[in-house]
Amino acid sequence: MQNNDPHVPDTAQDGGAAEGMNADLDALTAKLGALESELASARETVLRERAEIENQRRRLQRDLDQARRFANEKLLGELLPVYDGIALGLTNESADAKTLREGLELTLKQLEKVTQGNGLSVVDPLHQPFNPEHHQAISSVESNEHAPGTVVAVVQKGFVLNDRLLRPALVAVVRDN
Repeated sequence: MQNNDPHVPDTAQDGGAAEGMNADLDALTAKLGALESELASARETVLRERAEIENQRRRLQRDLDQARRFANEKLLGELLPVYDGIALGLTNESADAKTLREGLELTLKQLEKVTQGNGLSVVDPLHQPFNPEHHQAISSVESNEHAPGTVVAVVQKGFVLNDRLLRPALVAVVRDN
């Protein structure tokens, strides 16, 4: 006998629908498993990359700290002969003024060679026009021999380090009449 009541499910149709739903459920479960596996793999990759970035940051920081600590190593190594020359001159008690002066001149030449090799140049503007970018006028004098604005005395030499003013030269300048 056939049941015509629309509220009672038809067992023949339910069997086919249940098999279709089971197949869909199995497909979705398989897809979910694949996505979970992919997500776990992506998480692992992200964690490894984070760890690598953190290790690289630590290495860079360590290298930067080392560079700061030993940045002057080359310069100081080049200054050691200058130091030795001064120390040797001070230990020589029997030297006369002329010998000490000659030793000081040699030591100064060594020092100038080291500083020039490291980008330091002297600003000695005697008899040159006053340049406010590299000179600092500390006095003005009258002179008939030099044009106004000319440096006639250098009280203290200036220094430029790789095109950057380190210390201006302290000078006396001829004033305008």
